[in-house]
Amino acid sequence: MIIDFHTHTFPDAMAAKTVEFLKSKSGTDPFSDGTVKGLSEKAKKAGVKLSIVLPVITNPASASKINRFAAKQNQSVKETGVFSFGGMHPEVSDYKAAINEIDELGLKGFKIHPAYQHTPLNDIKYKRIIGYAEEKGLIVISHGGLDIGVDGSWCSPEMAAELIADVKPERFVLAHMGGWEQWQDVKTYLCGKNVYFDTSFCAVDFAYRKDFPAAKQKPVLSEKEFTEIVKLHGADKILFGTDSPWGDEQTQVDFINGLNLSPAEKSAIFYDNAKTLLGNI
Repeated sequence: MIIDFHTHTFPDAMAAKTVEFLKSKSGTDPFSDGTVKGLSEKAKKAGVKLSIVLPVITNPASASKINRFAAKQNQSVKETGVFSFGGMHPEVSDYKAAINEIDELGLKGFKIHPAYQHTPLNDIKYKRIIGYAEEKGLIVISHGGLDIGVDGSWCSPEMAAELIADVKPERFVLAHMGGWEQWQDVKTYLCGKNVYFDTSFCAVDFAYRKDFPAAKQKPVLSEKEFTEIVKLHGADKILFGTDSPWGDEQTQVDFINGLNLSPAEKSAIFYDNAKTLLGNI
């Protein structure tokens, strides 16, 4: 059984345009078309039972509309195997009302993206948002580390460690093994802390476009480096994620299966930890 805790889709009418824009920013090609149908088909072929979609909100005024769209999409989860979280922005006019709506819509949790929202992860706005989400029993997942398409360090492992110490969340997830391209700091500041990491976009080579300069291409974690973080942090705090459409489901599944981890550790990463967080869907 496999749950993919980190995917992205876009409304059918704008998926092609959005994927093309993101391709231009990252220099990478997608593995599917960014639609729910495309995600569903690829996930099922790789044996993924449930894919969690993570909306990224860049305009606070659009939060409610995006979250209501996510809830409508979730009505088809039994057919698609795709379940959407909500999204949050630190500049929403009333963060408690926005979080209450996410809860009432049954969205289980929401995504924040400090780099796209141009707000440091240790900002008081995020601390308040995550603290209130914790009161409501909601999961919060944040981008972790640098971002391939955005300059600056908005969500470093050190910032995350400060937030965790101050807020003490029980359902907080950092994407990209805690901090994309800042994995040494992940080991220094985060391993062993009460936070989940997801495995997305960090351990299998990306599909860089042929015209993308080699000097700008980023290294990924080796099997040895990846396994070291799993062992330091604990497999019970790792969630399988692909970052689809930017990661290929089957390749990511094969990578985890090929690691020198026990069957129990692989089961925890693929399914058990996510199921514990999500409960029934």
